Amino acid sequence: MTTIFAPGCALAIENPGATERIVALLDEHMGPIQRLDTCCRNSPELQPGTTVINVCAGCDKRYRENYPDCTTVSLWEILDKEEFWDFPDHKGASMSVLDPCPVRTESRVHDAVRSLLVKMNIEVREAEKIRNKSICCGDSAWGVLPTDKIIRKMKQRADQMPEEEVVVYCVSCIKSIHNGGKIPRHLVDLLFGNPTTIGTCDPDLWHGELEAYVNAH
Repeated sequence: MTTIFAPGCALAIENPGATERIVALLDEHMGPIQRLDTCCRNSPELQPGTTVINVCAGCDKRYRENYPDCTTVSLWEILDKEEFWDFPDHKGASMSVLDPCPVRTESRVHDAVRSLLVKMNIEVREAEKIRNKSICCGDSAWGVLPTDKIIRKMKQRADQMPEEEVVVYCVSCIKSIHNGGKIPRHLVDLLFGNPTTIGTCDPDLWHGELEAYVNAH
């Protein structure tokens, strides 16, 4: 039985340092853990019985649907169950949560994310459309709608969040919430006690970076 950690293209691009730290911690406490850099869109060769630890909602969905002989589990579920993480204290900060659409059906992920926020002393003020009723942040409209209409959708979704700070666990959601006028806090950054870097937020440029990574991996 092999366990691998798949950082996904977006986190590998935006936060390579966090990717390396996560791999090291998983290997230390749950090892041996291999790192998988082959993009889930490029048919990584996985042996039957492999467990894939993911931090990307899109990866979670693809491994879940395309690799029935393997098991996929989010890092959030692992950290909620295990006891090796040193959770920072965010001192009762109030934040909303944006659940990405690829895990809309996955209550296991929604529950783990919110449990981690409680462990970090973050008060969750929920929006109306969350969990299995969550709607897209606007990013999935890229390639379908003109960029100005995509930005408009991002603002509409951000406006539905009751708090200025919004917890996201999808890197593209970072861009969407920022473009929508609110402050994204990626769950990986919260777990390490770091601010979230926005990076490239123009939808066309961002998807260009993603495509370049996919093509190279």
